Amino acid sequence: MQIGVETSKAVDQRRVFVIDEDEITRAALQFMLHDEIETHELASPEEAYEKGIGWLKPDVVLLGVSFLQQRGAALIGELLTRFQGVRILIVCDKSQEATAVDGLKAGAHGALVKPLTLEAVRKKVDTILGRDGAAPLVQLSLLA
Repeated sequence: MQIGVETSKAVDQRRVFVIDEDEITRAALQFMLHDEIETHELASPEEAYEKGIGWLKPDVVLLGVSFLQQRGAALIGELLTRFQGVRILIVCDKSQEATAVDGLKAGAHGALVKPLTLEAVRKKVDTILGRDGAAPLVQLSLLA
């Protein structure tokens, strides 16, 4: 089932790895994104490293905050080293924002705060990829 898919996005050659311990969150994010971008659900960073060998490197990683809680913010640097040029979004609850901020300080590019909605998730991924249809990062208005 495709929900509001733009054809130009559906043929995009980039991919997303959803790395989260929570199977429901992984499945929900994969469902929200798979129509517009190649999306893979993975239960651990190690599984992602194995899958990301060679041509299957991700352009975006959606990382469950639980991995930062267990392994610390150094995990962000490890992902950035393993997947050169990857953009990282941390998936968290509002109550976990402090841990997400530590991840941002370590080099992550943003956060997706639950509750997750189709529109918000797609918009954030579009923005992080610089794809058309994303909200502009900065809007300037000049008044004469």
